[in-house]
Amino acid sequence: MRFAGRSAACALCALLVLVAGCGMPVPAGQPRRQPYPDRHPPGQGPGGRRQKLALTPAQELQVGREAHAKVLQELKGKLLPDNSPETRRCKAVVDRLVQAVAVEPLQREINLRLAGYKFEWTVHAARSPEVNAFCLPAGYMVVYTGILQVATKDDYLATVLSHEMAHALAHHASERVAREQEHQSPLKSLYYDRLEEAEADKIGVFLMAFAGYDPAQAAVFWQRMQRASKGGEPLEILSSHPSHEHRIEAMKQWAPKAKAAKQAFDEGRIARAGP
Repeated sequence: MRFAGRSAACALCALLVLVAGCGMPVPAGQPRRQPYPDRHPPGQGPGGRRQKLALTPAQELQVGREAHAKVLQELKGKLLPDNSPETRRCKAVVDRLVQAVAVEPLQREINLRLAGYKFEWTVHAARSPEVNAFCLPAGYMVVYTGILQVATKDDYLATVLSHEMAHALAHHASERVAREQEHQSPLKSLYYDRLEEAEADKIGVFLMAFAGYDPAQAAVFWQRMQRASKGGEPLEILSSHPSHEHRIEAMKQWAPKAKAAKQAFDEGRIARAGP
């Protein structure tokens, strides 16, 4: 579920291409640093997987801020007020999820790379029938009212928002830039897109549990999404997203593990990092 809409995706892609193609300016007299991926050895991605990143923390923050400004301009006239029920509901869910992100044992378990990064968690609700939501680098989110019609319970909305936050926490935008620099084939690129989507699903389920939501409801939400799609999915191999069936099956497997991890944390059976 990378729910990015066309206009938002275009704004982000333009910025990513700019950063990937030109790089950040280097002040006169200072040596140019080595490419960022070289400073992170293999195995430092979520779950310990190999992950190349193209953007420094400062670049990722800049990309997020600039894309956010462009998206807000594009959505002018559609954004709901901060005091609207829709916006307040989204913010309440995000606030709980942000608290879960701060749990150090969870960060360690997922193997999130957060040192040096700044997240400016922000969520806007926008009036649109599109069943869509997205998160830009550094944590800027937009939720369309169309998806709120499917996410009728807060557990369902937490499924959406935790997944989107997971994309930012796992630096998937930076990873996509690194892949573009390698000029991968379209099918290989789609494969990695699906990997990132599945990864965001899994991280999101654990964030839900640690935020006090029921991770078992993630599969129920995707069953609702499956019905809403009315069988209009492309073949999985030609899609950037896993099939609904595979997502639902995976979430049913992850939910008990997420609940068990939260219970172990609550009971003090997960050690915190030492000083």
